[in-house]
Amino acid sequence: MTIPGPAESVEPVVRTSSGAVRGRTEDGLTVFRGIPFAQPPVGDARFAAPRRPRPWDGIRDAYAFGPPPPQDLGAAGTAGSPDVPGGEDWLTVNVWTPAPDPAAHRPVMVWIHGGAYKMGHSGNPAYDARRIAADGDLVVVTLNYRLGMEGFAHIEGAPANRGLLDQVAALVWVQENIAAFGGDPDQVTIFGESAGAGSVAALLAMPRAAGLFRRAVAQSVPGTFFSTALAADIGTALAAELGLRPTVEDLADLTPDQLVKAGQALAPKMPGKVARWGQAAPTITPYAPVVDGEFLPVTPWRALASGAARDVELIAGHNRDENRLFTLMAGKLGEIGEDRASAALRLYAPGGEAAYRAAFPDASANDLYEHVQTDWLFAMPSLHLAEAHLAGGGRAHVYELTWPAPAFGGDLGACHALDIPLLFGTFKADLALLQFGDAEPSEEALALSSGFRAAWTAFARTGDPGWPAYDTRQRLVRVFDTESTVAPYPEEISRRLWEGYEFAPLPLVGPEA
Repeated sequence: MTIPGPAESVEPVVRTSSGAVRGRTEDGLTVFRGIPFAQPPVGDARFAAPRRPRPWDGIRDAYAFGPPPPQDLGAAGTAGSPDVPGGEDWLTVNVWTPAPDPAAHRPVMVWIHGGAYKMGHSGNPAYDARRIAADGDLVVVTLNYRLGMEGFAHIEGAPANRGLLDQVAALVWVQENIAAFGGDPDQVTIFGESAGAGSVAALLAMPRAAGLFRRAVAQSVPGTFFSTALAADIGTALAAELGLRPTVEDLADLTPDQLVKAGQALAPKMPGKVARWGQAAPTITPYAPVVDGEFLPVTPWRALASGAARDVELIAGHNRDENRLFTLMAGKLGEIGEDRASAALRLYAPGGEAAYRAAFPDASANDLYEHVQTDWLFAMPSLHLAEAHLAGGGRAHVYELTWPAPAFGGDLGACHALDIPLLFGTFKADLALLQFGDAEPSEEALALSSGFRAAWTAFARTGDPGWPAYDTRQRLVRVFDTESTVAPYPEEISRRLWEGYEFAPLPLVGPEA
């Protein structure tokens, strides 16, 4: 319920299941920041499944974002957030609402940020949800979840996928509390990008998440899900960086910063472990959801194909030139030679190197490298998620972003994470500073941005984003560009190359080289 009072129009107060919170009115919206949805995962709660938040007396000011979970704050993905708060209350949500009216029953959108499962936080200015809430006249929730070793590393004596369990706990909080903020708990859409999209895919497959949301949007789904054997081996390597075993007993007394440093130390060594860790090694990301057989029984693709989420409506899609962002950040944009291209083709291409070279006979080594990396990591996992959902009796809409980022003379193309500033309208934060540069966004960019929000919010409201559902006959998708169109899926050559490929849990390949 909303607690009435003389200052309600300025600082509204809402009572949650744990206590009352006071928000602020900003730009015609009411915003609540830093509301705990679980206890701080420290002390005897360290490495445990999330626990319900402790109740509080009185009114808690919900003016500031909660502190980000432990992570490498110098890494890409946290830029643009210089003033992050400290503390251990990592597991919090933020709410943007047109009005905290329990009778409003507005659709709800819950954002899950990306960051390779090792960085990011909901207080990043890139995820300022005011435009989505205002344009769509709906309630938006953003959340933190445990990252890196705290949230995803294999630790003996601890449950797997703790970061995903945090997300489930946040969605439970939404079910219990969002009506008081003006939202409809029966009209919840989860949406996320990159690791956030991988989380969305995982939630679709997790029995614990069943019934907590009605719709889902997965933007650039990574195909990297770990087998238990691979996760255990990487967990052993992470702990070894600290001279310890990967057990709760050994790790519980370490500071979060020490665990972050273990991940930082291991990441640059990963490319040398292809013989043991296979396709996971060059990603330099030692964390991913684990197909543990309990919380995540099977991969999202297999779960959806079996009908596990057939009642959930889905949007899945990707950007045309996803990998160029990473090549730029490595200082190699446009400079990949034959040796590196061949190595990537041998490691990732279904059918081997020859199949890709035959399919793209005029492509340069650089372009072949970018293409196979994009296809393996994001494009085909996203498309296959939609096709699996269709096979399981669900409905899915597919999109591709082909509009190029303006910076670097357009050489970035439609790179990874370009959809974030377009969706949120946050052109001066985080990776958008790379993608758009210092110039003000063009009228073209603003129009495309408005189009993204209109599609996503219409989907959250009705299940229809404004283009036809995907099918295996016409394969119609929304192509977001200067002039957005509905057309057959543009990456037909890649689709055929990957047809029948299964995105299985990444295995432990062989003995230490």
